[in-house]
Amino acid sequence: MAFNLKGRSFLTLMDFSAEEIYYLLDLSADMKAKKRAGIRGTALAGKNIALLFEKASTRTRCAFTVACVDEGGHPEFLGKNDIHLGGKEDVKDTARVLGRMFDGIQYRGFKQSLVEELAEYAGVPVWNGLTDVDHPTQILADFLTLQENFGRLLKGIRLVYCGDGRNNMSNALMIGCAKLGMHYSVASPESLFPETAELATLGTALLFGLSSSKENDARCDDFRHPAF
Repeated sequence: MAFNLKGRSFLTLMDFSAEEIYYLLDLSADMKAKKRAGIRGTALAGKNIALLFEKASTRTRCAFTVACVDEGGHPEFLGKNDIHLGGKEDVKDTARVLGRMFDGIQYRGFKQSLVEELAEYAGVPVWNGLTDVDHPTQILADFLTLQENFGRLLKGIRLVYCGDGRNNMSNALMIGCAKLGMHYSVASPESLFPETAELATLGTALLFGLSSSKENDARCDDFRHPAF
């Protein structure tokens, strides 16, 4: 089933239904296959895309740049020394100016509220390349990898995240897994468990009726007391 997502911003997976997420994953798989076959895309032909990076990243910058060029677009990189959002430059004004010059904006930085404000005033699609609380594009890549190993439908798959359960990756995985009916677990010290306040802020528990529990498992002793 095809979906018309033209003009939509991509700020968090919370904004998309399970069907829309699967559509994006199908589109990703198709574009990946065409790239491997040497077929160049034209989806961004004649389009100029702003890449705003308040927080540096090798992989994210390369991924967005190459993807833009592969689809016939022109990426323009703006680093932290080029933009001063929320400080010297008002976010609303910057969004409006960039929206008149570019056909789309990717933002990687800190505050989720900032990328949301960009999307509100730019008048063009805005894509979240990472904030302090979310990383939705990374989750699409992770879920595509899962599909390549376990099949298209991910419902019922058990995914364990080993690390800081309070960070943007964990938050984004939590949302994505809930959307697609996957079981999500965090393996971490109790001090790094996802916080109730974060769950409430994300709206995950409210929207999906999630229940959560935490337990101390002796089988994790090797993580707490490594033999090296």
